[in-house]
Amino acid sequence: MPRQHKKTTSRKPFGKKLPGQKRGPTSRRPTKGRRAQARVNFDQEGERLQKVLAAAGVASRREAEQLILEGRVEVDGQTVTELGTRVDRQRQHIQVDGEPLAKPKLAYFAVNKPEGVVCTANDPAGRTLVTDLLPPEVGRVFNVGRLDIASEGLILVTNDGALANQLTHPRHGVEKTYEVQVAGHLDAEVLAQLRKGVHLAEGFVRVVHVRVKSRRKNGTILEMVLDEGRNREIRRLLAKVGHRVQRLTRIAVGPIRLGEMPKGASRRLTPEEVRKLQAYVREAEKKPRREEGQPQQPATRQGSLDWRQRKRQAAAGKAASSKAASSKPARGKKTKRGRR
Repeated sequence: MPRQHKKTTSRKPFGKKLPGQKRGPTSRRPTKGRRAQARVNFDQEGERLQKVLAAAGVASRREAEQLILEGRVEVDGQTVTELGTRVDRQRQHIQVDGEPLAKPKLAYFAVNKPEGVVCTANDPAGRTLVTDLLPPEVGRVFNVGRLDIASEGLILVTNDGALANQLTHPRHGVEKTYEVQVAGHLDAEVLAQLRKGVHLAEGFVRVVHVRVKSRRKNGTILEMVLDEGRNREIRRLLAKVGHRVQRLTRIAVGPIRLGEMPKGASRRLTPEEVRKLQAYVREAEKKPRREEGQPQQPATRQGSLDWRQRKRQAAAGKAASSKAASSKPARGKKTKRGRR
């Protein structure tokens, strides 16, 4: 019987294809030249390059990604084509189409959006945009949050990407105040239900504050405060409790109020208003925030524990119980006092 030789395989050289094997992503040769330089900052601390470009007013986030993919952006003299590249705006030199990235002069506006105006960067249907209501000499800016086309009221507009992100991120819980006209009269039970919470498709939702401002023959004027930005949230909340929204106006974002500004008008925020807004966001970041799907705590219960504190207390109680149980000798085993 012929001797069976054990089949051996040598270690595959990097980047070479064995017979009958397709070249996979891990077996490809390393990139050379400028494209290899695009990975230098991928794992470093800093902001994503497309976010930096958008915050600088060069383009929208999506347009900035396209600029990077087209090889039109350089960082420290090297062309970058990786969307995950992170950069330090203060230490690194960034160019777009050969032009250095200039630090923009930050601008902050309040706009009284009328019904029928849309909060998008562009509209294929040619409808009026919120940014169309600003003076023509204003450079590239973007909306901070949105109002649906049927709603009206205060929209903040800026080119400060960092502040815009802080104002819109759910974890910061920036409060928005609305004046809402609804059909019918809301009794105390319905108001209590709104404060307690309502189940919508995405989970349990409740308002931070709600009160009746006035009553009319066939309707009610409410003041409602929310700290989330779910799509058409107020309309869906009130529909769930049996009341249709007839008119919805946002009258405040954090400390910034709509005031007596006419519909369709815009104004620059004062330096004092900008400082108040920045201070408000810093304080909002310190507040403990609930996880997705957890109910908000009522604004009136200042001294009570929030859900995070209760969760920590419950975990500490369980740990103490398990420690006490483990310290007890097992039944049937000998101890210093004898068998238990």
